Amino acid sequence: MDIIYLVIPCYNEEEVLLETSKRLKQILKQLIKEKKISFKSKILFVNDGSEDETWHIIETLCWESDLFAGVNLTRNCGHQNALLAGLMTAKKYADAVISMDADLQDDVEAIEAFVDRFLDGYDIVYGVRSSRCTDTLFKRMTAEGFYRLMKFLGAEIVSNHADYRLMSKRALERLAQFDEVNLFLRGIVPQIGYPSTIVTYERQERFAGKSKYPLRKMISFAFEGITSFSIKPIRFICMMGGMSFLVSIFMLIYCIVQHFMGNTVSGWASLGTSIWAIGGLQLLAIGVIGEYIGKIYLETKHRPKYMIEEIRGLEEKKKEESNDEDN
Repeated sequence: MDIIYLVIPCYNEEEVLLETSKRLKQILKQLIKEKKISFKSKILFVNDGSEDETWHIIETLCWESDLFAGVNLTRNCGHQNALLAGLMTAKKYADAVISMDADLQDDVEAIEAFVDRFLDGYDIVYGVRSSRCTDTLFKRMTAEGFYRLMKFLGAEIVSNHADYRLMSKRALERLAQFDEVNLFLRGIVPQIGYPSTIVTYERQERFAGKSKYPLRKMISFAFEGITSFSIKPIRFICMMGGMSFLVSIFMLIYCIVQHFMGNTVSGWASLGTSIWAIGGLQLLAIGVIGEYIGKIYLETKHRPKYMIEEIRGLEEKKKEESNDEDN
């Protein structure tokens, strides 16, 4: 039977972690009982530099049950890097890994459907929201607009899919070959290839605690995705610059003609508007180009995306087994 790991990045999730672990443990035990997955399957929590009791709770869970394991990062590295740390750790032990958030908004009942699709031969299974009824009108409109924009810009992305997905061992090995620092896993995973499918689920309200993705972070995350997978914004700037240059030529001809015709036009309003418009366009262009240059700068440093301080429930168990063999 295949070994399945559940990878859950956590940042200040003390309010929800006990309930999350309880529900996931029930699901995993049921799948083991039905002989769909191996008894060696685990739930791997990744502590992303939490400032509350999250890591202490994870340690306690690891001591209480062999179904749990934990990875503690040295500092807060961000959701995508913490998720990657869990995936790269789990791929050493598992035949497939399911990633999800700790807030129980992802329907845990869909895990069995993920496993079934994997057993059917799919290497990647995307969890896709069946609807956005629980979202506010603003969030629904901005989310749908983001996916449309990403596709328009040429990025290969699965609509209404976050980071609730299953990946086989060989898919994870291909993911490890993507060495970029600026991570946007929703755009990277579809580039891996291999047979893939989707599982629809109904997203729930957050069980407890506060969202770790306020509007500011959501905008930053969206901009990260756009600039990581498309150079079309720079091309648009070139097009806008060319159009502005053509308009300026026509305006020059118009001014010369008006001069020789003896027409005197004050033109203060049109001149002021033109200056502000062109100045704003230039600043926007410089900002977008600067964003791409900044990404190049970060990539050239080759800094580690995350650093692991300690691991519980994996290496420790291996050491104990090796000591027993020695004795």
